Amino acid sequence: MKNHQFIVVEGIDGSGKTNACNVIQKILKKYNIKTIMVREPGGTPIAENIRNIIKKKHKYENIHKKTILLLMYAARMQLIENIIQPSLKNNIWVISDRHDLSSYAYQGGGFKINNTLLTMLRKNILGSLRPDLTIYLDVLPGVAIQRILSRKKTDYFENKKLNFFIRTRNFYLKWIHKNNKKIFINANLKKNIVHQDIENKFIQWIEKNI
Repeated sequence: MKNHQFIVVEGIDGSGKTNACNVIQKILKKYNIKTIMVREPGGTPIAENIRNIIKKKHKYENIHKKTILLLMYAARMQLIENIIQPSLKNNIWVISDRHDLSSYAYQGGGFKINNTLLTMLRKNILGSLRPDLTIYLDVLPGVAIQRILSRKKTDYFENKKLNFFIRTRNFYLKWIHKNNKKIFINANLKKNIVHQDIENKFIQWIEKNI
């Protein structure tokens, strides 16, 4: 096994990704593994500014779906160059709340942007960088929307209609069934049950690979 691992948590809004990242980090600390936790878009000062542009509800101008895509990859470039790659080189495990798969699911699936553009961006921005493990939190879009609506504030993506999240989830499901470097989690259940499932499956993965 490599001295470092790049672990990504994916899923539609409302699936519980941030809490899942915290669970994973706590487990790795028990194994005395150095970790850093990042989020996309964001993770660096410039990337966080880009995040604010993407997530904000723009009052006077509609933001184009391809503008969002390009901004996502701009933020990702900052994060990869300034945080992810240096951390991995120093044998620090990286836990990321979203990564490149989100662009394919949201922009490709949800917004129906042609995969040719997505693939071109992936090739030029990511190069050979790929997650060593993707933990996918699967939640029904209806359940996700109920969770989102219970929040005090919602952002640009969280305000999308049911069909948008259905298309996004469908892309995730197509990808996840083809990929062997993944852990599938049923995130429709109560938080404590979901977290226990993450812990059990992730520890099994660690024991096999460490």
